[in-house]
This record gives sequence, C-alpha cells and structure tokens, in this order.
Amino acid sequence: MKVRQLVTIINIAALVLLLGCEKEGLGNGKKIRQLTSTPVTVGKVVNRIASNQAEVVGTVQAVEQAVISAKITGNVIALPVDLGSKVKHGELLAELSAGEISAQVQQAKAQLEQARRNLAREENLLKKNAATPETVKSFEDSLRIAEAAHRTTQTMLDFTKITAPFTGIITRKLANVGDLATPGKPLLHIEEENKLQVLTDIPEAMILKITKGDKLKIFIPSVNLGIEGTVAEVSPVADPSSRTSPIKLRIPNNPLLRSGQFARITLAMAKEETLTVPESAVVPYGQMERVFVVENGKAKLRLVRTGARSDEYLEILSGLAEGEEVVIAGNSKLQDGQPVTVQ
Repeated sequence: MKVRQLVTIINIAALVLLLGCEKEGLGNGKKIRQLTSTPVTVGKVVNRIASNQAEVVGTVQAVEQAVISAKITGNVIALPVDLGSKVKHGELLAELSAGEISAQVQQAKAQLEQARRNLAREENLLKKNAATPETVKSFEDSLRIAEAAHRTTQTMLDFTKITAPFTGIITRKLANVGDLATPGKPLLHIEEENKLQVLTDIPEAMILKITKGDKLKIFIPSVNLGIEGTVAEVSPVADPSSRTSPIKLRIPNNPLLRSGQFARITLAMAKEETLTVPESAVVPYGQMERVFVVENGKAKLRLVRTGARSDEYLEILSGLAEGEEVVIAGNSKLQDGQPVTVQ
C-alpha cells in the first residue's frame, strides 16, 4: 500500500512539473511576441575590390655577420672578448701562440740580410771588373727569393692575431683560452647589430610576383611590432626539396628588434571582387559568427562565414547576398525577429 502511495505522489509531482514547464514556455513565447522595437544603424553588403593575402614566416638576421676562425694552428693564449661584447673594426678578438712562427720570421730575416750583403759585394766587384753581370743577376734573384720568404713568414705571424672585420657585437663564443685553434674551426660569431634584415622563403608560385624594391608588411609577434620591409635580394633559383626561393628584406632600425626573432610576412596576391560588410556587423557567438539582416522592419539572424579582414571590412564567404542591409550598431543584444527602427 505504501508503494502505491509513493508511486502516486511521484506521478503527481511529475505532472505538476510538466505543467509548470509548459506555462513557462508559454510565458517565454509571450515575451518574444512582445519584444520592443530598438534603434539600430545599418549598412549594406557590397562588392569590393580586395587583394587576397598569404602569410609566410621568416627570421630577423643581421645584414653583416661573420664566423671568426683561425688561419693557422695554435693554442689560444688571449681571448679579450665575452658573449655580448661590442667591438670596433680592427679590435683584437683572439691571439694564438706563435713560438715556431717567430723563429721562422727570424730565420727568414737573417737570410734576407745575408742576401743583401752578398748582392752589395758582387755589385762592388762588378764595378772593379772582378765579377760578371750574370753573377750579379743571380744574387739579385736570391735577394728577391729571400724577400718573398720573409714576407710569407711575417704574414703567418700576423695571422696569430685575429681582429674584428667590422664593428659589431659578439653573439657566440665557441672557444676559451688554452683551446687548440685549427684552420676553419669557429672561435667566435660577430654580427653588426644596427643593420637588420628578414630572411624568408617564398613559394615558387608567388616568387615571380615579387621584385627587388617591393614593400612588404612584416609583423614581429614577440614585441607586437608591425613594420614595412623592402625586398633587397631575390634568389633566381628555387629549392627543389621545399619548392621555395629565399628573399631578403631590409628593415628599419628599431631598439626592440634582435637577430633571431620570429617574423610573419604578408604577401598581397591578385586583386578580385568579394562580398564585404563593416567589421562591426559581425557578432561572434561561441564558435559561430552572426549577422542581423533587416527585413520588413525586423532583425533576422543569419550565420555567416568570414574571410580576410581589410580596412575595417570583413570578407563574407557565405550567408549573405549583395545589397542586403545589415545591422552595424545596436546589434549586441538583438534577438531574432525583434522589431528595429533604422536611424
């Protein structure tokens, strides 16, 4: 008996809840029918000439950069620079041990002096008819050989001191005092910090539309900076593996820019007509984009798909037709079917 009473009570409660929901639904329907008119501003869907845009990524780099290495083998005995050191053109960067080369220089110098004395003696003998012109010429040749040998060893001695090829900043330090330097082994990296460029790869389908001197828009996300770059170099060949061609863009000096920063480059493609609406006409709603169209004095909700943004206008890919009136102000709280008054 108690079970039957409990079932009866549950059924009654469910019926009351259902009736309440129906009344609430009727109440809501009544509110929709009684929506008041709201003032709005409208604009039209128009065809505009717009340029398609593509975006490629690039890297900020120094225009002048060099990898410093030794031309001879020797231990590093001095390295007066650190990572981040600013150096001037001709300033000492590294010095190598030069014991053997110094000895070779002294030997070559002694041979040069001996060759000069021998030539002077033969020239004096020739004046006294005690030597032949052929002998004097032979000693002249010996002197030239000695001079060349001395210059060679002196040049080798100069190689023990490595200087900065231009004014810049040390960006990498790959050696320390005591390390053995060999020809071609990198010791330091130096970059000119005041002249920067952006290096990027352009798809082969677009490279023919880019020429030296073109202006391209560049955005640096890390510092939220938009700048304009000038095409300085365009590669005449494409990489067969990536089907792209590298280009270099000169950019203006800016204290926020650093070598190695990530960059986005915008490429303007062929111009064509497309449907557009003012950017304020599109109201985001979660993952959807809504537009209110004015029809017979009421706001009608439309779901649209947008494309590129240009000059405060949005490209409309689907959902609207040319000439339709859309709400561009007063649309934040509009409801589908609500009466509107166009101002």
